[in-house]
Amino acid sequence: MTDFFNHLLDEFRLPLTNPVLIFSLILFIILLSPILLKKLNIPGIIGLIISGVIIGPHGLNILAKNSAVDLFSTIGLLYIMFIAGLELDMNEFKVNRNKSLVFGFFTFILPLSIGFPACYYFLGYNFNTSFLTASMFATHTLIAYPIVSKLGISKNPAVAITVGGTILTDTAVLIILAIIMGNNQGNLNMDFWIRLGVSLAIFTAIMFLIIPRIAKWFFRKLESEKHSHYIFVLSVVFFAAFLAQVAGVEPIIGAFVAGLALNKLIPSSSALMNRIEFIGNSLFIPFFLISVGMLVDIKILLKGPGALIVAATLTAVALFGKWFAALFTQLIFKYSKGQRQLIFGLSSAHAAATLAIILVGFKAGIIDENILNGTIILILITCLIASFVTEKAGKKIVLETTDNITDMQNTSALNIEHILLAVEDIKNVEKLLELSVLLKTKKSVNPISILSVVSNNAEAEKNILKARTKLKEFIDQAAATETSVNLITTIDHNIASGISRVSKEIMANIIILGWPQRSDIFEKIIGEKIDTILNNTDKTTFLCDFEKPLVLNKKIVVAVPPLAEREQGFEHWLSKIATIAQELTIPIEFHCNSNTKYAIEKISKLVKFSAEIITIDFDDWEDFIIVARYVHEDDLFVLVSARKGSVSYMNLLDGLPLKLGKYFTANSKIIIYPQQNVNEYIDDNYDEFSTEPLTRGIEAVQKIGKGIANIFKKE
Repeated sequence: MTDFFNHLLDEFRLPLTNPVLIFSLILFIILLSPILLKKLNIPGIIGLIISGVIIGPHGLNILAKNSAVDLFSTIGLLYIMFIAGLELDMNEFKVNRNKSLVFGFFTFILPLSIGFPACYYFLGYNFNTSFLTASMFATHTLIAYPIVSKLGISKNPAVAITVGGTILTDTAVLIILAIIMGNNQGNLNMDFWIRLGVSLAIFTAIMFLIIPRIAKWFFRKLESEKHSHYIFVLSVVFFAAFLAQVAGVEPIIGAFVAGLALNKLIPSSSALMNRIEFIGNSLFIPFFLISVGMLVDIKILLKGPGALIVAATLTAVALFGKWFAALFTQLIFKYSKGQRQLIFGLSSAHAAATLAIILVGFKAGIIDENILNGTIILILITCLIASFVTEKAGKKIVLETTDNITDMQNTSALNIEHILLAVEDIKNVEKLLELSVLLKTKKSVNPISILSVVSNNAEAEKNILKARTKLKEFIDQAAATETSVNLITTIDHNIASGISRVSKEIMANIIILGWPQRSDIFEKIIGEKIDTILNNTDKTTFLCDFEKPLVLNKKIVVAVPPLAEREQGFEHWLSKIATIAQELTIPIEFHCNSNTKYAIEKISKLVKFSAEIITIDFDDWEDFIIVARYVHEDDLFVLVSARKGSVSYMNLLDGLPLKLGKYFTANSKIIIYPQQNVNEYIDDNYDEFSTEPLTRGIEAVQKIGKGIANIFKKE
């Protein structure tokens, strides 16, 4: 018994050494600290940093810095930078790249200009020490980025320019570090500059020319191996971090560049993005935040006024420099007060690059212990302030965004959006479900309904069980994106009738269908499935044929017929195409007449689509296949059609699937039939009078003639 208690005491002797116990402690901290501090309205990030201070070697000494903690901390740091690059809206960044340059200039020059005199004249350090310390003020770590991501405002322009400015200023500062180290070692010669320039050029070429090509090939060849996608992405991140280190800059730059390189291939609503964020935010990033807290030594403040003066000076200079940068950026670009606070909150935290600079300078003898200790205090204070300010500003921006939402994006309408995915061929469900997830409004409380219609015959019940079993696997696919799915199997005399009936029962406002198979003459005579569905529903309908994964498309080419802007569902389908483009980070090219072009541009300005929009005049609808010259193999081709009797309907649009299948064989393609609530506009007095029987009779005769002609052609 004594041996047992001695063994137990050894296991709990401080600092802990048992890796299982250490890991358990870290997980309990990650679980409990945000929950406990949430009651005090303190951001969870701060709880993790404070926990690190308490359990660290300078606190209760429960946990010492070791290789395992350092490894997870490094992964978390790289993860933060990678996710920042991955979630950066490249379309928004292109629009705001000049603003990012301006903010990057301010957030680099102002802290440097304030910091150098403070260190050189006030604190009395030499040129190298003052310049290196001042350059540390210019850096910032996106430690509060998880708050922005959680609030769903990562696409806001203020976030885009801050993230863009981060890569610019951190790269510049880390290059300054390399230059100062070279100067301190007496190696600042022509060979140094040539080596640095060539290595950075090679690194950039590998990341933006080679890695995306490999990733596209990998995602295409192993499309069904979803777990392999995550391992591949993780491998790219660490390989990029290693290449950056070899090139002479810090690994965090490599991780950020990896995010930019894979940005277009990982949509924000995809299952892969959900896995990346889930594992990072649950494990690796909290490890990093705890390790930052473990560096803080509160006792240094008791060593005398010297340490306090240095710590206070460094903290004040760092915060004022970033605040002035945010203020000047707000004044120049006329941002709101909330956006200014968000820029300041995101850019005021110092951790990653700051630690890299100070630790390298300390080991080289350029920086003394007072600056090292003062920097640790600076990290704690700036991380606390950044978390508070970012959360407060983020909530303010969420309220501003909600207040300014347009009628087209009315909250009540978004909440009731219901997508019906009708399945005929089980092989196509995965890609159709991927599109459904991209299209689904995040605020909608309704699930995506997957429908399978079974013929009403003697084996109906057995076929229903088979259909439900086959569809269950797609619940897991949707669950990976945190999207709920509702399986519906029903019995009806034919598929078209079942789809029409269920769409009304669940009040679906978007119907997604697979591409129709070639019909025989009998089906042409009595009416094809697609025509029957369209005639019996009035909601926005997507008819889809995907030849490749959506992420491999480089552009969306949309052909829009005249008077399409007069359709009731015009704004709806336009917003959904913009959503696809934004998720895939690709431009949209509209081919339409001048009136439709004006309507598209008006709505895009009103709603502020972040996707790049190009409009090309097109009026030759007698031979609309001519648009094929603008469509390349890697383009997603979208044709906006219309239901018969609608204002934009043309006879030329009949038989579209057959025509597109012939001329756009290699392309993924979508035909959109806009929403049309025709019944709302029919006067009750005219209910008894209808030309529908006559029209259907004429159409039936035309179909018989065409069918017979096709038979003789085949022979």
